[in-house]
Amino acid sequence: MPGDIAAPAGYHCGVRAERVCVFLSSSAGARPDYAAAARGVAQALAASGRTLVYGGASVGTMGVLADAAIAAGGRVVGVIPERLLAREIGHADLAELHVVPTMHARKARMFAEADAFITLPGGFGTLEETFEVLTAAQIGEHAKPVCLLDVVEFWRPLLAFLDHAVTEGVLHPANRALIGVARSPAEALAWIDAEVARLATPA
Repeated sequence: MPGDIAAPAGYHCGVRAERVCVFLSSSAGARPDYAAAARGVAQALAASGRTLVYGGASVGTMGVLADAAIAAGGRVVGVIPERLLAREIGHADLAELHVVPTMHARKARMFAEADAFITLPGGFGTLEETFEVLTAAQIGEHAKPVCLLDVVEFWRPLLAFLDHAVTEGVLHPANRALIGVARSPAEALAWIDAEVARLATPA
């Protein structure tokens, strides 16, 4: 996945993550907290002058995320597969909207565009995107930070499962530590930037 698409011109990850990819649901979800979290992440990225990379849709929490970033003056890059362009309704007001042939190509392009990742509540697609990035980090293909935003403890069951996997000996503790957890957008960005700085510091 990560090796499929080269990083775009201008891509860099110096003292902080400049391009942050957000994985999240194209559905609205059952709680208003999810949309509020998406707005918070978008506003935090825009306020800090970072580029938002996401799945390109204008519906659900994806749409909330993009609209909030644009309203706050942020730069937004979307990536959407051809088959979902009509269903998820590609956002018309982005700085860039890349239409790609497949879900696989979407993940590869979002990876190439991003310095780091924040995951908000979501289903199969959100989990697949997150764990593909984590698996690539686990085997040493990249060192881009991945952080779960634990909105109303949405990710607690997943985190408990990961701890269970460590206990059962099928997940190494060092790999479990690859995933960060934050309770607010500011905390997520602080953790990501700390990871970027740590990884950039010579041993």
